[in-house]
Amino acid sequence: MERAARVLPGGVSSPVRAFRAVGGTPLVIRSGSGAEVEDVDGRRYVDFVCSWGPLILGHAHPAVQAAIVDAASHGTSFGAPGELEVELAEYICSAYPGLEQVRFVSSGTEATMSAIRVARGATGRDKILKFSGCYHGHADHLLVSAGSGLVTFGRPSSAGVPEAFVRETAVLPLDDEEGLASFFRSHGDTLAAVIIEPVPANNGLLLQRPEFLAMLRRETERTGTVLIFDEVISGFRLARGGAAEVLGITPDLATFGKVIGGGLPVGAFGGRRDLMSQLAPLGSVYQAGTLSGNAVAMSAGLATLRELEKQDGWSRLEAIGHSLADALRPVLDAAPFPVRLVRAGSLFWLSLQDGEPPRSAEAIAPSAAKRYTPLFHSLLDDGVMLAPSAYEAGFLSLAHTAAHIARLRDGVERAVAVSAVAA
Repeated sequence: MERAARVLPGGVSSPVRAFRAVGGTPLVIRSGSGAEVEDVDGRRYVDFVCSWGPLILGHAHPAVQAAIVDAASHGTSFGAPGELEVELAEYICSAYPGLEQVRFVSSGTEATMSAIRVARGATGRDKILKFSGCYHGHADHLLVSAGSGLVTFGRPSSAGVPEAFVRETAVLPLDDEEGLASFFRSHGDTLAAVIIEPVPANNGLLLQRPEFLAMLRRETERTGTVLIFDEVISGFRLARGGAAEVLGITPDLATFGKVIGGGLPVGAFGGRRDLMSQLAPLGSVYQAGTLSGNAVAMSAGLATLRELEKQDGWSRLEAIGHSLADALRPVLDAAPFPVRLVRAGSLFWLSLQDGEPPRSAEAIAPSAAKRYTPLFHSLLDDGVMLAPSAYEAGFLSLAHTAAHIARLRDGVERAVAVSAVAA
């Protein structure tokens, strides 16, 4: 890490990896296999981060590795259409509700910024609405915070983002129908798009009430606003058709990443044909990418999705999630401080505060992060790796076994005692 810090800002290529939120020295990973990783010091850990979601089959899955090797043997990049991108596009369109066309990019950030551009081009409107606690990548117009009021305009939450650039971005709190209705009464006919994680999983796991999401769908339909579901995390993880299938709500556009790349850099956005036809070369909305539809990445995504189908993956992941909840329930109930498991399929999060788990960013107690730090390090000392942030979700994979769940349960049992003492 000393070497890394000399040539990489903070020694990392993505901020959360630097352990600044929890302290200590970041792990430098050498390899992964199944549900475990090994660091450069030779220590092995049960991995509940799974590369922040893509590795739904686990590390180094044989089918994915074989697909990557086969694709790479024919060349790594062509900058031209290929069979594999057509196959993956056909699969995604057949699986996700209302999706008629899709375009591939190389990251979730590219997917969300491009979907918003399509919505603006299609509607001729400029303003967009997002929700505090939902992260949609690091495009300038999406790095906006909620502030203390009901709604804010143009308040960037990162240096280097001009206020003028994000002035067309509004932010509302999640889980507030009254505020949502009021906003749409005042601004609905000026909105190009509303973007939301239907299962917010970047600022805690903030499970939304169906009533709130249903109201959002009604209001966007009423005002001709494009509803964008950011399913970069939840897409092809919660179900074959993502959160849209689980919730029974069909968005106008959706964005994807993580699982559809099988561990390689892939993003995608898609939706109705009339919206997607706004894109060049058919329409006037421009978007392009040198490595978009890269054959090696497409092969990894296809192999991952086909394995999920073959193994009845989504049902199995739900069963693994149930076993996690059953294993942790008595431990958490006996903890000397408030802690609850929040779970949606193979996504999970520990809520470290009194009362019902929060459904909005504003409802998260600041004390929760302080409680998390000793818990995280105790688990790490036991060889169990959670995310180095109190606000990041955990991920299960098909490679996690009953023994791995037991390791987490036993580690949490010790960790809550350590956390209680530290507090």
